[in-house]
Amino acid sequence: MSLPQTEKTPTPSVVIAKMNPPSAAPKNVIFKKTTPDKSIAVYTGKRDFIDHVTHTDLVDGVLVLDTGYIKDRKVYCRLLCSFRYGREDVDVCGLKFRRDLYETTLQVYPPPSGEKPKPQTKLQERLVKKFGDKAYPFHFQFPDYLPCSITLQLGPNEIDKCCGVDFQISAFCAKTLNIDMKISKRSSVFMVIRKMQYAPDKPIFQPVAKITRQFLMSDKPLHLEASLNKEIFYHGEPVEVSVEVINHSTKTVKKIKVTADQIISVVLYSHDKYIQNVAEEEMDEQVTPGSTLKKIYTLYPIIANNREKHGMALDGKIRDQDTNLASTTILKEGIDHEVWGILVSYRVKVKLVVSGMLGDVLFSDVAVELPFLLMQPKPLSESLDDDDDIQFEDFDQGGPMAVTEDLKEGAESLFKSSNACH
Repeated sequence: MSLPQTEKTPTPSVVIAKMNPPSAAPKNVIFKKTTPDKSIAVYTGKRDFIDHVTHTDLVDGVLVLDTGYIKDRKVYCRLLCSFRYGREDVDVCGLKFRRDLYETTLQVYPPPSGEKPKPQTKLQERLVKKFGDKAYPFHFQFPDYLPCSITLQLGPNEIDKCCGVDFQISAFCAKTLNIDMKISKRSSVFMVIRKMQYAPDKPIFQPVAKITRQFLMSDKPLHLEASLNKEIFYHGEPVEVSVEVINHSTKTVKKIKVTADQIISVVLYSHDKYIQNVAEEEMDEQVTPGSTLKKIYTLYPIIANNREKHGMALDGKIRDQDTNLASTTILKEGIDHEVWGILVSYRVKVKLVVSGMLGDVLFSDVAVELPFLLMQPKPLSESLDDDDDIQFEDFDQGGPMAVTEDLKEGAESLFKSSNACH
């Protein structure tokens, strides 16, 4: 029997992402969105809200109102989570491929009588101090059963809205809140937000898998063992797969294929499951009877190598910002899977192609699977500093634009204004 040797595969001809260390969260940046008629402005301290499994970040902000223009109308704020699975313009037997998973609406102005005001967060205190009696705080708490933001990638020639789960905050004026109410587009505004999960602090499992296969007319077996260097990988990191093959059988291993797969489970409507290959290494490795192979294969499960694949699950995106492959879904114990809409997991699969009874005519496969987590690293948190300025950012789907007083209806502009408060 030959002595085992450990070697690494050469770097493949794919795009390799550089892994940057966790960065600090943007400090003292306030996001703003205004109605076309300027009667309502929504201010919030972030657009990414973290699901910590045990709880989710509070959605807090303020509405700055032109009460003279609003007059006797009421102002409402709404948090909406929607699941879209199919084109919005398709109606099959009255079935719309969109479902609102969660909706809650609260009256912000005038403040409901008899309700005790909730304690203000530090962000709200700063904004109320700046805008005075024009500022009205709002709070939303995510229920623990809501999914995270996720998008299914469209094909290169598709221009329809993406399938997936999305969240938005909206504010609008209305005489009263009922099913027949009419909402003016000029007096309404919405802001897309994301619900995200970060990698857990502690390891969950150690990815190691073994299999022993006994072949017909072979006295001794074939052993396959595969392992990963760790169980949690950040987006952009290479995945190293250690493979050991000990061949005591009379068969010859003709080929070794190592893949990283994204497993998408659509559990709300149809319980469909899709497996997408996100990285692979396939080598014509010969492991003859009585020999041993040890090798490390390197996979790169990154969005840059998968942009043309239809149906690939991505983390939810805001407008034209770039994103990455969808993070692994981590569920709180006891939560119903179906309400999450789309579940995402990852695995590494190592497959040996072994010669069959007729030599090269028939082949058999020997395979093992290794689950792993692909997630965002936790950023270095930054608290709002009373001594620092607040910078306001307005957003637009069309990209950077100059500061202007006349934003077109329904648009968001992306610029950092010179407005600052102490």
